Amino acid sequence: MKILVGISKSPDTTSKIAFTDNSTKFDENGVQYIVNPYDEWYALVRALELKETLGGTVTIVTVGAAADEAVIRKALAIGADEAVRIDADPKDAYYTAVQIAEYAKEKGFDLILTGKETINYNGSQVAGMIAESLDMPFVSLATKLDVNGSTLKLEKEYLGGIQEVEVGLPAVVSCAKGMAEQRIPNMRGIMAARTKPLTVIPAAQVDELISFTGYTMPPAKSAVKMISPDNMDELVSLLHNEAKVI
Repeated sequence: MKILVGISKSPDTTSKIAFTDNSTKFDENGVQYIVNPYDEWYALVRALELKETLGGTVTIVTVGAAADEAVIRKALAIGADEAVRIDADPKDAYYTAVQIAEYAKEKGFDLILTGKETINYNGSQVAGMIAESLDMPFVSLATKLDVNGSTLKLEKEYLGGIQEVEVGLPAVVSCAKGMAEQRIPNMRGIMAARTKPLTVIPAAQVDELISFTGYTMPPAKSAVKMISPDNMDELVSLLHNEAKVI
């Protein structure tokens, strides 16, 4: 089985977030980047499990600059066979999706997996746009995936229950929690990642549909008011007059 996994870099959740150039650009100084957890823990690991069961190859693809190659090597250390970096600085989901679709178009992948979203943008758009560009079936937010011949059997959470879905291959799936369990790269994988192929290809000519005019930080959290458990009148008054529903 030939599987492609989309990989994105994201700032580590402990990174201090700041902006430069009059709040129009993310300040990368001192920021530690990681593989986007949804891509790594669920999409990539499930792809590796399928490879171990069914045979085949797992290729990872990233749209990014040369500085992203350290993150790509981390994904290779987990077990992917090869990596492709599309040499571009992506500004929006459409641009990223079409770049990946253009690469995948003639490669004959049976399955394309991504995480459900990135932890920095939370857009959940790229996988669906890849499927549309390639005219493939698409299932979003899948929590379980099995292959039966040329058919994918999937589960996803739906209105408080579980929805079962079947689609034919090739297909695109975005993966959510429950799809697989995180794997920690071992020393053998880390050493092997240094010699695995990482191919850099030029970006296709694609229009960027979105421009960012500025970023704003969320408002600071207000101080906590401590109320004595014996003073219910004050608590009721505060709930009526000061509490805000978000």
